[in-house]
Amino acid sequence: MVTVTNENELARAMENNEPSIEIVGDLANKTIKLKASGSVAWAIAFAALGAAVALAMTGVGAPAALGVATASVAAIGTGATTTAIALGVAAGGTAILSALRDDYEVVEKKSNRVVLKRR
Repeated sequence: MVTVTNENELARAMENNEPSIEIVGDLANKTIKLKASGSVAWAIAFAALGAAVALAMTGVGAPAALGVATASVAAIGTGATTTAIALGVAAGGTAILSALRDDYEVVEKKSNRVVLKRR
């Protein structure tokens, strides 16, 4: 099992198809919010996140990207949106967000610690 503490490490672990990923710290709580969002909230957030990730990748910066993602903030919250943008930038696109939602399940959840298992 690989342990990650930030979005870059999480993106790399997922890109490497790690079978189990332990997420620790504040990122664990934000990841739970991403995973727990309902289908409608996720669809709204995902659409807004696509534009925000593209903008952030141009070097404009997180504040501008977060401004573009206002629908996402309303749907899943600021922390989860910021994490989603950072994951998208780290992985080079929004496919990583679909992989997080579809390819991994939460198998253990504790305060500041989450374990994901690849389906």
